Amino acid sequence: MNNMQTPVYILEEKLLRRNLALIQRVARESGAEIILAFKAFALWKTFPIFREYIHHTTASSPYEARLALEEFGSPAHTYSPAYTERDFPELLRCSSHLTFNSLSQYERFRGSVAAYNASHPEKPVSIGLRVNPEHSAIETALYDPCAPGSRFGILSSDLPEVLNDDIEGFHCHCHCESSAEDLRDTLYYIEKHFGRWLPRLKWLNLGGGHLMTRQDYNVPLLVSLLKQLRERYPNLRVILEPGSAFAWQTGPLVASVVDVVCNKGIRTAILDVSFTCHMPDCLEMPYWPRVRGAETLEDHTPQAGEEYVYRLGGNSCLSGDYMGAWRFDHELQVGEHIILEDMIHYTTVKTNMFNGIHHPAIALQHEDGRLEMLREYGYEDYRDRMD
Repeated sequence: MNNMQTPVYILEEKLLRRNLALIQRVARESGAEIILAFKAFALWKTFPIFREYIHHTTASSPYEARLALEEFGSPAHTYSPAYTERDFPELLRCSSHLTFNSLSQYERFRGSVAAYNASHPEKPVSIGLRVNPEHSAIETALYDPCAPGSRFGILSSDLPEVLNDDIEGFHCHCHCESSAEDLRDTLYYIEKHFGRWLPRLKWLNLGGGHLMTRQDYNVPLLVSLLKQLRERYPNLRVILEPGSAFAWQTGPLVASVVDVVCNKGIRTAILDVSFTCHMPDCLEMPYWPRVRGAETLEDHTPQAGEEYVYRLGGNSCLSGDYMGAWRFDHELQVGEHIILEDMIHYTTVKTNMFNGIHHPAIALQHEDGRLEMLREYGYEDYRDRMD
């Protein structure tokens, strides 16, 4: 990486295939279908690799649904908190499943789905409802979809005792980088609140957040839970739609030190990347990235005189565009590379051009070591966004 132009995301094919193989095995052994959530990963030039292992994807917008159909090659499992009249025809064209967040949205658009299905009997769209089990394994409030007053999903107390025949599935999402043990708890609440409707449905989508590719994840328990669920409800096609699990630990964001500033003895290495532009989850969650060759000092406030301890600062004008601290084994120098590990999932889809900050390039490192540049960004990309 010594001569590499930064900043750049590097997706490593070998690590990606490792994750895909495990996900494929879980699907085969459990009988569930596992599909890719674009909200976490949407690098469409890598879809030929994905299609060797999975067959479908999930979308949350017309653009994602179109990407599913036109670039992945299959219609999307689509969910959005709210659909609009303007977007709905395109979503019907690009989707195989449409999940409604509320009964009012369902009533508003069910006629459009029926009309579309009548004119497209060869590829009907299946209707589902997002349900809220009033239980979540997520501790960070910003990411908790089941908090009191949540705008996501229908409570069991608000569902009619008998569902209309066109409702074929339920969708539930209440995980974020969660464990198989968390899924076991979730299934208890889903069946407690919604069990009386499950025997007459065709599918149950358990959403994302199942981090099955994490090293300490209990994969045998996951397989067992899914198999037992299918045994209890043989009518159900069980679907999982993780995002992070696919791209978990598949590559870094490589940056360079541009300057080192010191204020009251606290040193900040300013990089050619930005936390707010390129790594927003680090500020929102907060998520502490591992830096290659450095010790992460999580929740540590740098002190004057600490040897080789640095904050890492972004290159935007936002005052809070920094994190700290990390302990290196040497003095950082201008031009030195800083490698932020595990920066492919969510970061590549959340980047923005606040301040006109340069987007990192995106590269794929093939299994033979060859580096292929998938995308580089320039002034025209910023200008066209402002057009």
